[in-house]
Amino acid sequence: MSSLLAAGTAAPDFTLPTGPKDRLTLHTLRGKPVVLAFYPADFSPVCGDQMALYNELLPEFQRLSASVLGISVDGVWCHAAFARERKIGFPLLADFEPKGEIARAYGAYRATEGVAERALFVIDAQGVISWSYLSPVAVNPGADGILRALESLAAKADK
Repeated sequence: MSSLLAAGTAAPDFTLPTGPKDRLTLHTLRGKPVVLAFYPADFSPVCGDQMALYNELLPEFQRLSASVLGISVDGVWCHAAFARERKIGFPLLADFEPKGEIARAYGAYRATEGVAERALFVIDAQGVISWSYLSPVAVNPGADGILRALESLAAKADK
């Protein structure tokens, strides 16, 4: 079992591919909340359902000013096919090489299987983890915890 980074920890910065030529750097999203959704593998049934749910909830995440990023150890071409098939409208980042480096930095790597854990993080506008959750790998964690964490951040920002 992994030991996830806890609330109050500075989110490790990273740059990962979002496609064959494009990369995304976490700190470029500062100023608004970010949801990191680590998941084991594209095209697995639970992962597909989880990412599809977050895709359906994109308008709600956007209403709360949050960016959503999916991260697995799959490569960019696998992500591209998965996103196309499931019509995913948020970036899927390839933690492919060195395999699982970012998942390891967040305490969200399953070394025995060589995949990311099913782990969620909400990062605040200043780059600090405000909420994290490790789901059993075979269970879709849904979005309730993410939405509560984002609503809490929004309430603090309104004060």
